[in-house]
Amino acid sequence: MTISWKELLVFLILFAANMIQAITGFAGTLLGMPPTIQLIGVDEAKSVLAILDQLSCLLIVLTGFRHINWKEFAKMAVLMVAGMFIGMKLFEVFPIQQLLTLYGVMILCIAIWKLFGQNLARRLFPQKAAPQPGGLGDSKGKPPVYFAGMMLVILAAGVIHGMFVSGGALLVIYASTALKEKEEFRATMAMLWVTIGCYLTGNQIQAGHFNSHVIFLCAAGTIPLFAGIFIGTKLVKKIKQETFLKLTYVLLIVSGVLAIV
Repeated sequence: MTISWKELLVFLILFAANMIQAITGFAGTLLGMPPTIQLIGVDEAKSVLAILDQLSCLLIVLTGFRHINWKEFAKMAVLMVAGMFIGMKLFEVFPIQQLLTLYGVMILCIAIWKLFGQNLARRLFPQKAAPQPGGLGDSKGKPPVYFAGMMLVILAAGVIHGMFVSGGALLVIYASTALKEKEEFRATMAMLWVTIGCYLTGNQIQAGHFNSHVIFLCAAGTIPLFAGIFIGTKLVKKIKQETFLKLTYVLLIVSGVLAIV
């Protein structure tokens, strides 16, 4: 079977996205989805990236199963699945270009906030006291409206994931503080993506999106997937995390623009 230049670019994107994912811990699918959509179409892009993302997360689950926080997993899974159902319905109703524009704007907002917004917020609202135990994911002592807001964040992450398999950037707002230990965070989030990925993939198979081309891309895509993960885990020890995060945010801006145009 002859590999086209578009397929070669998809494999290159898979390699780069998973390398960055291995280094930063997020943004792999968020980076890879817009250019992949432009190359092979939205349905095939969602199917391929969903399967390969499940595969990479399954590796984390198998090595860190004992670190999974099942209480937080159950909470996030229920709301994410509900949001995904809404997202898939919106995907069917609204024109794809409108949704892509909204998706691109969301990516741009996240990237710009990560690059400039957090530092600006610290300057405008400096902390006058040491932070208290708990965080965004800790509802103890928080007003009900705060708890409701965090639940809406998870639901919104599910909506985005249902449309474009890229809800992780929103979900991390909740998960980064609800899951306080690094291993707990990685294992619980990976288990979540594997679980809801099965739900999403099942719907895509039912819709007839898994054709022979998608199967080929998934099979061949495991090579750049594992290569990206392997090199990323090596680079993470040599490159400053802050430097690579800034590069990731710049790439997110490019990715967001690709989704809009």
